Amino acid sequence: MKLPTETFETPALLAELGLSYVLDWTNDDQPYPLNVPGMLSVPYSVELNDIGLFVSKGLTGPDFVQIVKDQLDQLHEDAADGGRVMSPALHPFVVGQAFRRKYLDQALEYVVNHPGVWATTSDEIAAHYARARAAAGERTNSSS
Repeated sequence: MKLPTETFETPALLAELGLSYVLDWTNDDQPYPLNVPGMLSVPYSVELNDIGLFVSKGLTGPDFVQIVKDQLDQLHEDAADGGRVMSPALHPFVVGQAFRRKYLDQALEYVVNHPGVWATTSDEIAAHYARARAAAGERTNSSS
């Protein structure tokens, strides 16, 4: 019998352990609050997972660079009404292979040099979202 890796109770259990976000739900490109108070979902993209792209689909390094560029360009356009998160899932044993390194370098160079991109960590994304949400709540509550 295969046991589930996550259940409906998982966010509450993680919150009890002091965590404030999950980083494995692939259903959005913006953070959002979960039903557990104080718990967020920070986006994760299975489409930008190097295992799926290189191993499962057999894409080339240039394909990877173009996918990253296309993803970023579209998310940047979509971000006109609020931020978006692009989270490539990278594994050293896949994208870190010597023959793929230059393509990772090209993709990352495009990302960090793209206007309006905040290259950051999931911790910083969660903290920023929580602060912005709290500030919006304060503005809403003070205008009532």
